[in-house]
Amino acid sequence: MSLTTRLPSPALFSSRCRRKFPPFPSHAAPVRRFASRRAFGSVRASVSVRSPASTAVGGAPDAAMDAVQRRLMFEDECILVDKNDQVIGHESKYNCHLMEKIEKENLLHRAFSVFLFNTKYELLLQQRSATKVTFPLVWTNTCCSHPLYRESELIDENALGVRNAAQRKLLDELGIPSEDVPVDQFIPLTRMLYKAPSDGKWGEHELDYLLFIVRDVGVHPNPDEVADVKYVNREQLKELLRKVDAGEEGLKLSPWFRLVVDNFLFKWWDHVEKGTLKEAADMENIHKLT
Repeated sequence: MSLTTRLPSPALFSSRCRRKFPPFPSHAAPVRRFASRRAFGSVRASVSVRSPASTAVGGAPDAAMDAVQRRLMFEDECILVDKNDQVIGHESKYNCHLMEKIEKENLLHRAFSVFLFNTKYELLLQQRSATKVTFPLVWTNTCCSHPLYRESELIDENALGVRNAAQRKLLDELGIPSEDVPVDQFIPLTRMLYKAPSDGKWGEHELDYLLFIVRDVGVHPNPDEVADVKYVNREQLKELLRKVDAGEEGLKLSPWFRLVVDNFLFKWWDHVEKGTLKEAADMENIHKLT
């Protein structure tokens, strides 16, 4: 698919979906951990505010980093959780993806992975852009990102906060209008916890919500986020897996997508076709995968 239309920046997209923000300190502040895990409004954090440069290990942001990705790395605040998915604080996207921080401080953040099927039961895949800090140019599921530390995306009931974030990011990354992917149409199937290094510096340590949705949508990729997209049926996905495993055409998959493929996807695809996805849901357990 040729991507020639440049969409507005992710910040502009996000602004359309933004609701009332809680009164947090600067996004550039270092790690914030909470003494209480109770209701969002009652949480208090002890914070010392520093400049953006001081939040990075080594003292300064990466000069070679793409400007859009750098801004998102410091402006976006991920939700820190423990291994049981209880919110314990928030931290910059930058620090959440530094392997040094992940290993030394065991930073674990909440994430989501969307699997969008059309009504022909084909799965929409994306190839991450070359400017992505982690796992550039790998193929992955429809959309993979993070709920942010904001009121609308911290709602735990029925995973509503994560579903709100998924709707926001489908617009940011793929230009899919919110009305095409209603929040109540996302079906959370389960959660998984995994850790995966991207290179010597960056990596992922996520508690990932797996969200499925069946909708026919218009797709208008944002080239700052997405290099290419394609729909695949089961056999086409199996052929892609074969090429990846054989090292053909330089193809790679994201580690989280491969974990889902190897552990869940094909049996869930049966439920997609039968319209019985809710029967497959298991939101009580968190699958610890490697």
